[in-house]
Amino acid sequence: MNKLYIGNVSEQASALDLESIFEEWKIPFSAPFLVKSGYAFVDCPDEKVAMRAIDILSGKVELHGKVLEVEHSVPKRQRSCKLQIRNIPPHMQWEVLDGLLAQYGTVESCEQVNTDTETAVVNVRYAAKDQAREAMDKLNGFLMENYALKVSYIPDETATADTPAVGGRRGFNSRGPPRQGSPNLGARPKLQSDVPLRMLVPTQFVGAIIGKEGATIRNITKQTHSKIDIHRKENAGAAEKPITVHSTPEGCSSACRNIMEIMQKEAIDTKITEEIPLKILAHNNFVGRLIGKEGRNLKKIEQDTDTKITISPLQDLTLYNPERTITVKGTLDACSKAEEEVMKKIRESYENDVAAMHLQSNLIPGLNLNALGLFPGAAGGGMSPSVVSGPPAGAQAGYQSFGQAQMESETVHLFIPALAVGAIIGKQGQHIKQLSRFAGASIKIAPADEVDAKQRMVIITGPPEAQFKAQGRIFGKLKEENFFGPKEEVKLEAHIKVPSFAAGRVIGKGGKTVNELQNLTSAEVVVPRDQTPDENDQVVVKITGHFYASQLAQRKIQEIISQVRRQQQPKPSATGPPVTRRK
Repeated sequence: MNKLYIGNVSEQASALDLESIFEEWKIPFSAPFLVKSGYAFVDCPDEKVAMRAIDILSGKVELHGKVLEVEHSVPKRQRSCKLQIRNIPPHMQWEVLDGLLAQYGTVESCEQVNTDTETAVVNVRYAAKDQAREAMDKLNGFLMENYALKVSYIPDETATADTPAVGGRRGFNSRGPPRQGSPNLGARPKLQSDVPLRMLVPTQFVGAIIGKEGATIRNITKQTHSKIDIHRKENAGAAEKPITVHSTPEGCSSACRNIMEIMQKEAIDTKITEEIPLKILAHNNFVGRLIGKEGRNLKKIEQDTDTKITISPLQDLTLYNPERTITVKGTLDACSKAEEEVMKKIRESYENDVAAMHLQSNLIPGLNLNALGLFPGAAGGGMSPSVVSGPPAGAQAGYQSFGQAQMESETVHLFIPALAVGAIIGKQGQHIKQLSRFAGASIKIAPADEVDAKQRMVIITGPPEAQFKAQGRIFGKLKEENFFGPKEEVKLEAHIKVPSFAAGRVIGKGGKTVNELQNLTSAEVVVPRDQTPDENDQVVVKITGHFYASQLAQRKIQEIISQVRRQQQPKPSATGPPVTRRK
């Protein structure tokens, strides 16, 4: 796949013009440009160069007033069932991509292509031509986490002119290469490990890790099959810089060892005598389980790997940088073994959390499970915009039946300890402003009802995704600021208003529905009796519980309200002739 098609070429453009562009961007080509009316062809030395040309030039470079379109040159007879999908978000979960691809037909294989780009690339084979054609039409330009997908045909050597459009699986299996297996059964590499390895390295070693013109870091990336982001521009003047490694667990460990070797060599060359420890960054959500009860897990790792491990204190955390630093001291081999064991524990914690949330995902339709930011994005220590903004790309596929109610704004009254108001507001209101921007919600603290009030009401207005993020951060802040004990779970009371006509449905006959809600969500749900509806004919439902319990209950109640509203809508009158049932 090293032959390129260049489209949208100006009539004024010549082969020399195209050569100049390729030379300017340092893209080699192995044959002269063949220029036609409005398009051109060129051969690249190999597939990797062709991919780089597509990524650098397509839709980005202009020639004589026209933006060039560059893609693989595929003869018509080979435009069959194989597609290449580019510009996939770097942190995309395979499950989300699987769900998206499966909407258009049976995916026989999906393989990642190694590239030098930040975004990911996969080659996909569908079971039939019409499935591939529909996927091409629907996915080209499809927006995922602010990344527009780019889809093009790639040569399908097994295709023939008379390949059937439907039922292609039988024909392909007999003529083509063996099937790659189900994507979910590990037949293909992951876009990245679900949990990236995050490291802190001394700023003085960053140049050596990158190498001359990036040669060293490219070599590590190639050897370890990983994607490595060095966040040089973060925290100007800081003594340390974060590095994010996306790969399989083995790839992450291999890249980590390479980076440590470079730092140790550089320390010797520059006559630095002090020990260069390994520093791993991990989200606070996972650190407790890494340490274990009475520190047993951490002690075992230290003993097994002959290292000394310390973890930065909770006081160093901030709401928008929830990572703690795990410092490992020992020999190179010992630190490498410790990294494997530490990251194994962190990945297990993450997978357990995701599994627990997916068990309840039917109660949180369309919400982004990463909305709380289980760990920072590749952009650095804070949350990645791609992780925290908007509903997940896969939501359209999985939750179409939820309808437009998903995006409706909701108002929740969350009650917090009165003493915590200052922590939520922050100095000169900076914290509550940041929180509001982060969540995409309106957040206000209501005035106290009385002088000695023990609780204050936080009014949060926004769609479900914003509610999830805002409430989650408030729960987290109260825990961080020690308004609840070390072993005490943060439980808050939330009030939501429901139309009075739906209150009975929330309660259910003999309280059946509300009891089921409580059993299902572990939250306490109360609909006070004898309420007088307000001016909007609404009554209050009180929900008390830890964060996830409260969220599940809120979503389930909103789902009940949506069902009641749909049932109350007038049904469209039937049109057309009556249908007669055959006897």
